[in-house]
Amino acid sequence: MSKESTRTPRSGTAKDIARSIKSKARIEVAGGTSLTLLVLASHVEDTTGVDLASGTLVRVRVPWPEDHGPDLAPFDVVEAQLADEPERDDLAQPEAVTATGLPRQLGTLHGRRVRRLLHALVAPVEDHVLGFPGASAPYWEFRGFRPSLALVVPSKGPVLFRRLEDRSVWVRFGWGRSDNWLPAEDPRAERALDVARRDRLMGKDLSAALGFKPHYLVASISTPRDGHCYKTVRALLPRG
Repeated sequence: MSKESTRTPRSGTAKDIARSIKSKARIEVAGGTSLTLLVLASHVEDTTGVDLASGTLVRVRVPWPEDHGPDLAPFDVVEAQLADEPERDDLAQPEAVTATGLPRQLGTLHGRRVRRLLHALVAPVEDHVLGFPGASAPYWEFRGFRPSLALVVPSKGPVLFRRLEDRSVWVRFGWGRSDNWLPAEDPRAERALDVARRDRLMGKDLSAALGFKPHYLVASISTPRDGHCYKTVRALLPRG
C-alpha cells in the first residue's frame, strides 16, 4: 500500500474489481483485513464509504500526513488495509475502524450498481437525524448503540448557504417533519458558493454550481470537540 499517494490503481477497471468481489453477509473488520470501498466522503477525520462485499457503511480513519490531505472523491473505489488493532471501541462512532497507510485508489464507479447500493442504505425517516435532537450531544451520552452515519434523502431542499457571522458553510434540509441546519464539511459545497458568487444556493442554481442534482446527504457525527460530538453533512451526492 502506497505511503505517498492514493493514485496507484491495480490492473482492471473499478467495475471489473467490483464484479470480482464475493458478497458477504457482514463486514470483516479483523486486524490486517483489506476492505474495498466505494467512497462517499473523504475528510481528515475519516473516509466514509460502502464496503462493496457486504454493502455496509463504514468510516475508516486514514493516517493522512500533514503534507498530503484527503484527495479521494465520491464514488472512487479504494482498497484500505486495516491496522493490526482496528480500534473499534469508539462509542460515538461504532462504524469506525483504523487503517494503516493510505488507501489505494482503484478507479471510479457509477451507474446501476451504485444506485442500488445507495438506495439500499437510505436511512428510514425518524424524528431526528442520527437519533437525537439538536446539533450536538456530550460524548459521554453515547453508548455505541446508535449509528454515527446516515444516508439521508431530504424531503425539502437542500439549501446551501454561508453564514454571515463566521462565513461557515451550512446545509438546510427537511427530513420527515424536522427542519435541519447542519454545517457542511464537503469541500465541493464551499466551491459551489464561490463559483456562483452567492451566499445562498438552492434548486437549479445549486445543481448548476455543483455540477449535479443533490439527491443524498451523508450525515455524520464528528469526533469529540470540546467534549461534544456534532452532527455535520460530510457530502452532497447525486443518485449515482
